[in-house]
Amino acid sequence: MTPYDMIKAHLDSAVPFATHTGIDLLEIADGTASARLVQRQEVSNHIKSVHAGAMFTLGEAASGAAMAGALAPMIFDLRPVAATARIAYVKVAHGTLTAHAKTSEPGATLLETIRTEGKAAFDVEVDIRDESDETVAEMTVNWHVSAART
Repeated sequence: MTPYDMIKAHLDSAVPFATHTGIDLLEIADGTASARLVQRQEVSNHIKSVHAGAMFTLGEAASGAAMAGALAPMIFDLRPVAATARIAYVKVAHGTLTAHAKTSEPGATLLETIRTEGKAAFDVEVDIRDESDETVAEMTVNWHVSAART
């Protein structure tokens, strides 16, 4: 099992809300991740499109997975917190959505910052696309990461 597989397994259990919403983490790598949400009644709104809150949860989950992937060598010893998030809903979303997330800095740079400064703050950009590969939402999540508190 790779470190990314271990992170994926841990995130699935550590973030029960994302699992409850129906988000499936597809891939995690060094500073990148993707996640999927299949539209169903529970995540739809009054106009029969994907609910804005469900899209936000999808984007935040993908951003967290990308953050964890960037910090894979020490992620289980860290305390990541999503400090801010901005989302722009670009198009009405229907069907299965896929979120693609990427950290603003390479994992090696972030790890070095944490080793030398004890913490790091950085953005993760997320592009949420529909089944026709059109962007339906764009999101930025700012993560603050420090040593785990005991």
